[in-house]
Amino acid sequence: MHNDPHPTFPPIAPWRIHCIRLLFALMACFMGYFVWYNLLFASADVPVPQGLSRSMLGALALLSLLGVRYPIQMLPLMLYEVTWKTVWLLVIALRAWLAGKWTPDMQSLFEDCIGIVLAYIFMPWRYVWARYIVQPMEPFRPRS
Repeated sequence: MHNDPHPTFPPIAPWRIHCIRLLFALMACFMGYFVWYNLLFASADVPVPQGLSRSMLGALALLSLLGVRYPIQMLPLMLYEVTWKTVWLLVIALRAWLAGKWTPDMQSLFEDCIGIVLAYIFMPWRYVWARYIVQPMEPFRPRS
């Protein structure tokens, strides 16, 4: 079986690329501002889980700057964002809401996560399917 070193993928409309670029810019600016402000100026006695999550979100905000420049190359980062928020909304938030255990903290995180609907609208799903699902995987070792 021949693996094309330069496979062709479905085209992505320029407006969709600009929308993804805008989503990355919003992630970098808004999340970056709040997270990095807390990372740099919050008290030193932050609980480990909170410090860990802030560090991960800070890294996500920094990498989002690359998504502004290279929106298609950085799609895996946007897919990560879509995935973790979708998992939280469906597995944690929905169950808590159905069980009547909704808290103000959950409401706050829900408000932060619900904007991911925009990523679902603008994501080039045909490209994602062709690039990350259908494309043959890279071999574990080079062919001789």
